[in-house]
Amino acid sequence: MVDLKAKPFYLSDADIQWVKETIAGMTIEEKIGQLFCPVGFSTDKTILKDMLDKNICGIMYRPGLAAETQEVHRFLQNNAKIPLFLAANLEAGGNGIAADGTCFGKPMQAAATGDPEEGYHLGKIACTEGAAVGVNWSFAPIVDIDNNWRNPITNLRTFGDDADRVIEFGSGYLRGAKEAGLIVSIKHFPGDGCDERDQHLHLTINDRSAEEWMATYGKIYKTLIEQGAETVMVGHIAQPAWAKKINPEISEEEAYLPATLSYELMTGLLRGELGFNGMISTDASPMLGFMCAMPRRDAVPRAIAVGCDVFLFNKDFNEDYEYMMDGYKNGIITDERLEEALTRILGTKAAMGLPKKKAEGTLVPGPEALSVLRNEEFLSWTKNCADKAVTLVKDTQQLLPISPEKTPRVVLFTSESGGFMGETSGIYEKMKAELESRGFTVLDPPAGGFSDKPMNVEEFKKTYDLAIFAFNFETASNNTVIRLTWKGGLTGSSSPWFTREIPTLAVSFANPYHLVDVPQVKTFVNAYTFNEYTLPAVMDKLMGLSPFTGISPVDPFCGKPDTRF
Repeated sequence: MVDLKAKPFYLSDADIQWVKETIAGMTIEEKIGQLFCPVGFSTDKTILKDMLDKNICGIMYRPGLAAETQEVHRFLQNNAKIPLFLAANLEAGGNGIAADGTCFGKPMQAAATGDPEEGYHLGKIACTEGAAVGVNWSFAPIVDIDNNWRNPITNLRTFGDDADRVIEFGSGYLRGAKEAGLIVSIKHFPGDGCDERDQHLHLTINDRSAEEWMATYGKIYKTLIEQGAETVMVGHIAQPAWAKKINPEISEEEAYLPATLSYELMTGLLRGELGFNGMISTDASPMLGFMCAMPRRDAVPRAIAVGCDVFLFNKDFNEDYEYMMDGYKNGIITDERLEEALTRILGTKAAMGLPKKKAEGTLVPGPEALSVLRNEEFLSWTKNCADKAVTLVKDTQQLLPISPEKTPRVVLFTSESGGFMGETSGIYEKMKAELESRGFTVLDPPAGGFSDKPMNVEEFKKTYDLAIFAFNFETASNNTVIRLTWKGGLTGSSSPWFTREIPTLAVSFANPYHLVDVPQVKTFVNAYTFNEYTLPAVMDKLMGLSPFTGISPVDPFCGKPDTRF
């Protein structure tokens, strides 16, 4: 059933004995509890103790201050009967768990450098800082392929639209994680980025043929599995072509079940075709792609029954625990399947050395370990990546380089000042300060909408020498569409009506596809991440103080001819 001496476990006889004895020593209640990895919403020790009494296998916290998170992790490990997986979304740096950690950059920023070593730097920084606060399981790297520019969730979280590039940078991340002592979870199997919808809100579909899938997504998973990826996170994503290939008798409706509920995809494809021997977790189970596939009472135990080992997050922990227990009592989860899941969970913990670390009291490091956060080397890597990644998408008006001598008076529009919704990063003030520090004069935008005194075209041309748009409007879960919109309609002062009147440029520090909504802007730059280093890097390049070296990992023109003009 499970080969604990093979990849990715490589356990000794003594380790295997620990796995067997630990499982044998559990009550059925403890065995069911070990299937769960809830999200940590509270630091209340009474609430945490209740989950620990259920014998959960792990927990994941959202980012908080490093010292506080480390202390919570220490309490959890000290009070757990079996050492815990402590997980985090370490996708873009140590800030995935420590708010005061390093924001290295989004995966697409790393990919835009064209240097796979930046994938290593991402994994090394994220996982080293994660380890400092007690994390041992990284929910990264994301190895989806950004095939569809309309997809509202993959976008910057991917290494781009090419499978080979995803492998190069994902492999680098694995190397960095291994050096930091963390296990990884490659995600989101069977692969996001085809659909234009979000699995947080409903089922999404990987619509590639079986052959196309194996040459792209399958190639990625097979390569990283061979390289030793310890766990795979399965998404609420259907892959009907492979479901039908594994089971020609499957109904059309069942072929469109999310992978988290599909025996064909988890056991037939991931275990069988790809030969994955390690631990499988679901993606977050409160997501609607899972919730709406079938009644939750049925779905919770079915996820384990069809091949998953760890059940991630809960709608209600105690209710889900009862659903899982009922599923076992009713025979949905067999003794053999339960034993197999527990063997992989405990086998992974043994491979990580968690039992030994528990005996030594070293599962969570001391406060002194936090000195690694934002260390000089990590910040140097971060600055270098930002500099290499900035990409000139087009400059068909031959505007660059800009200077305060040529265009001294700048009108600045950002995703805060320009009337966009949901952006609160302080980009306007930061961009304004950067421009002014370089000799530009930043003037207020004119009154817009149906103002009593709207500025006409000639006044606009006399008042401003250069218009700059700066966007920091990221895609995010549960947002169906992230597109540029303008308050005030056609009369609004912030909409780019003036691109034929004065020189105009735009910079996106987030979504690489914003050009589709402002094709009339003739000079466009993508920077992929908004942090302390990307803004000065962008300004250096706009002013000709350093060259543009970034290479777009996706098609920023979105397949539209007019965006290239």
